[in-house]
Amino acid sequence: MPKAERTKNIKKTFSELGAKIENHVFHFTPREVGTVKSISPGVVMVSGLPNVGFEELLQFPKNLFGIAYNIDETEIGVILLGEYPLLNVGDEVERTGRVMDIPVGNAFIGRVINPLGEPLDNKGFIAQSERFPIERPAPAIMDRNAVSAPLQTGIKVIDALIPIGRGQRELILGDRQTGKTAIAVDTIINQKDKNVICIYCAIGQRIASVSKVIAHLEEKGAMEFTVVLVTEGNNAPGLKYIAPYAATSLAEYFMEQGKDVLIVYDDLTQHARAYRELSLLLRRPPGREAFPGDIFYIHSRLLERATQLNEKLGNGSLTALPIIETEAQNISAYIPTNLISITDGQIYLSPKLFELGILPAVDVGKSVSRIGGKAQLPAFSSITGSLKLAYAQFEELESYARFGTRIDDHSKKIIEHGNRIRSWLKQLELQPLSVPEQITVLLALTAGLFDKIAIEKMGISEAALIIKSKELPNEILQSIFSKQHLSDTEREAILAIAAETLADFEISSEETSHNKF
Repeated sequence: MPKAERTKNIKKTFSELGAKIENHVFHFTPREVGTVKSISPGVVMVSGLPNVGFEELLQFPKNLFGIAYNIDETEIGVILLGEYPLLNVGDEVERTGRVMDIPVGNAFIGRVINPLGEPLDNKGFIAQSERFPIERPAPAIMDRNAVSAPLQTGIKVIDALIPIGRGQRELILGDRQTGKTAIAVDTIINQKDKNVICIYCAIGQRIASVSKVIAHLEEKGAMEFTVVLVTEGNNAPGLKYIAPYAATSLAEYFMEQGKDVLIVYDDLTQHARAYRELSLLLRRPPGREAFPGDIFYIHSRLLERATQLNEKLGNGSLTALPIIETEAQNISAYIPTNLISITDGQIYLSPKLFELGILPAVDVGKSVSRIGGKAQLPAFSSITGSLKLAYAQFEELESYARFGTRIDDHSKKIIEHGNRIRSWLKQLELQPLSVPEQITVLLALTAGLFDKIAIEKMGISEAALIIKSKELPNEILQSIFSKQHLSDTEREAILAIAAETLADFEISSEETSHNKF
């Protein structure tokens, strides 16, 4: 190419380039950046960021995030949602302009995730529908309906004496190793084929314990309708703090679709301890038992989100089962008393009953449901009315009998009947019972049919009756699940089946006279 033509092309190219530069509109995005001043386990102090908002999400290097929690004149206290050793003093911190949120969607069902919505089960990417803030206001009073539908746990003592309704908040509390998680897991397993979405939120639990729960859920086919949200004991305290809020936002996604949802917080003792640790590191003044003064508000704004929505909002419900660990049976400690006052009742597990082998170790006297009775099936309420009183009378008389006190025949009958009730309270783990099975056994128990059977044979006789209950006519099954009491004819039909089944296990009068009281 001639030199003159080459020069001409170069000039033309530069001319076009200059025109493009002159006509180009530059878009500037402002960034507000701060600096890390100090680092503590789970908490970072940051300078700068004059326009940051309370609970705004901040981004650190190495893809770490934190929540702005203390906003002072000279510095910002940030709860770190990750491992603090990855940061250094002097690192940049950038505002994101949004609050902490979690991805939600139907694809999360059957998966194991962390509080950030990231999968932990090695099953690949989870498609999200949208994102919900982890902190959402509780539904207004006018958006709620009264709790009217039962949530069957499949556990005899709870469904009969301490019933739970859909939309209720029922606290489960007791000392370590008394079976609190077992009750929650049995309740989740019992929701199979009942159109209830379940969320199990493990807060600061040992990975071995969580793996055991997941294995039980998979074995019983419950992972098909369950989401497991996990934080381990060695996770950052910030992740433990946001875990129950993130799980609740995920539950609300399903509730707002008109579905019934059950959420288990296991446990809020670990949550309270994580918040105490963060608060002390943020130099907030400690209060009773070194917990910050707003710990009641922290838990109340979480549990107030459990409710029964009205028809205009889809009639969905969110039932909460928070778990609390007590020490030396002290239910009057700070956190247990807080949660007892927030929730609609409590299921108390007694170490003494656990040691006696009465499992689940539910202490009927200290347990109560303030709402569930209104949602309980009439078939239950018409049968169990006198059961709690009979058991209380038995426990009072039993103490006299132990000391060899002479008692009359009437008192002996009360003790005999009470022993059968105590034996009836026992139930194997991971074996929830259906409503017809429970009703059949309850009717036989209250009618005194088990009083003729030796205590040692209670287990096998009850198992035989449960098998026989599967043959109940459809008319009786419909009445059990309806909102009407069983008729006398239907009761007599069930009792006839029970009497025929239990006749093979009855003991003679001579054997009965040798029973010890």
